[in-house]
Amino acid sequence: FLTKQQVMDQMLWVPNWDGIIPQPAILKPQPRWTGKQIISMVIPKEVSLHSAPDSKEDNPLKDEGLLIQSGHLMWGLLTKKYVGAAAGGIVHVSYNELGPQGAMAFLNGVQQVVTHWLLQTGHSIGIGDTIPDKATIEKVQVHIDEEKAEVARLTAQATANELEALPGMNVRATFENKVSMALNQARDKAGTTTQKSLKDSNNAVTMASSGSKGSSINISQMTALVGQQIVEGKRIPFGFKYRTLPHFTKDDYSPEARGFVENSYLRGLTPSEFFFHAMAGREGLIDTAVKTAETGYIQRRLVKALEDLSARYDGTVRNSLGDVVQFLYGEDGLDAMCIEKQKLGILNMSDSQFEKKYRLDLANPPEWFKKDYEYGNELTGDKPSMALLDAEWDALLSDRRVVRRINKAKMNEEMMQLPLHIGRVIESAKRVFNVKANDRSNLRPSDVIVSIQDMLNKMKIVRGSDPISLEADANATILWKALVRSRLSFKEIVKDHRLNKLAFDHILGELLNRWDRAFVSPGEMVGVLAAQSIG
Repeated sequence: FLTKQQVMDQMLWVPNWDGIIPQPAILKPQPRWTGKQIISMVIPKEVSLHSAPDSKEDNPLKDEGLLIQSGHLMWGLLTKKYVGAAAGGIVHVSYNELGPQGAMAFLNGVQQVVTHWLLQTGHSIGIGDTIPDKATIEKVQVHIDEEKAEVARLTAQATANELEALPGMNVRATFENKVSMALNQARDKAGTTTQKSLKDSNNAVTMASSGSKGSSINISQMTALVGQQIVEGKRIPFGFKYRTLPHFTKDDYSPEARGFVENSYLRGLTPSEFFFHAMAGREGLIDTAVKTAETGYIQRRLVKALEDLSARYDGTVRNSLGDVVQFLYGEDGLDAMCIEKQKLGILNMSDSQFEKKYRLDLANPPEWFKKDYEYGNELTGDKPSMALLDAEWDALLSDRRVVRRINKAKMNEEMMQLPLHIGRVIESAKRVFNVKANDRSNLRPSDVIVSIQDMLNKMKIVRGSDPISLEADANATILWKALVRSRLSFKEIVKDHRLNKLAFDHILGELLNRWDRAFVSPGEMVGVLAAQSIG
């Protein structure tokens, strides 16, 4: 927690700060602020992100996952996953919402605030961060002993010729396979045990969890054990007659003699362990040098092959001779930058849930319809509105059927890569027009359903009225239209979002405007872009 002095000091490093110190998180006995409040000052208010933790709970105890609501960090840690160059991260969202200036402002702000914070608090790592407590050391030893006993059992079996060969392997390969599995298990178990024993304030853990440097494997190698050394994909080979080094007896297949390092870097390696480790390390160095040359040359050939492909004014991708390579860039003509992961919620619901969420029967309307909706009594039993709502319901049902069929291969994955983040457009409209959670909506079915149908009819990818063009256009837009129809269904707009006419028109305008800008720009050198992205 930060004192008032620290907060005032940090505020001076927030770009375009309005001079107002935020309300402290703790008022008594002394006012104190949290780091989340400070970093929220530089997150643009257009950004809303939600990444559920593994436990799927709201407000998780261990601060996993992430929730940002209109620029306020509610819970979670800002790790590389959300601030780094990742799809759906804050930089990506800021760029799509605010353009290059907005993304730059965020990057500069984070850089200044965090640099100043680190200047004040410091961050270093020392030998103390790798020392496990006594109980952990004992647990790790137990893991190692268990798996070594397993290896001894396997060795005895193999010697007595009782080991059954696995399909497609001889007995020796089976033995090696099972031993490797046992030793890797020892490393993994020891690693998880030490990881759990280290505190969150441990500098190595901080670095690994934030994604700035290192991983859990590095930490477990420093603290618990280094593990099996691998050369050419196998355990250390016999370099001398029937043994790896003259320090061992012949025909010794035990873990130590074949390069299993059971010490951690903290405890230090024995001479033979050190030698095996140097063997594996040397291979890694040579491998890296060779890989660099190989991948560099592959990359260059790729770029030379694709260097003249560009998107043209007619939406096709062609080379310098004008030969068509793709009739539509990426089969949908959209710039990949505008595409984000979005949840298509209609797939996994049960039929009853689906009906409860989207079906609205005006013949006997529910309680909220009369109470929380402007025209509730007037529209009860209204024939034209009923017809519209029934048409919407049929469209949603057919969307659900079609998308489920398309998505069959991916089982029940609801997240899809689709253009224009609708959820954010709705949220920003609610913010701009100050829509409250208890407002009464003044939209009629005749406003909503007809307007959305008109908007979807304007959203074309393949233009043309011949049967083939119409089919291609339907295929290219089916997922997007299903998303729009489900997110902007009449019941959801009126009951959940409580939108008024102004906000609704704003959303439609914004979606159409962004749709027209989501297409790839003519002249974009998509070939080099693809080659660069692969390399």
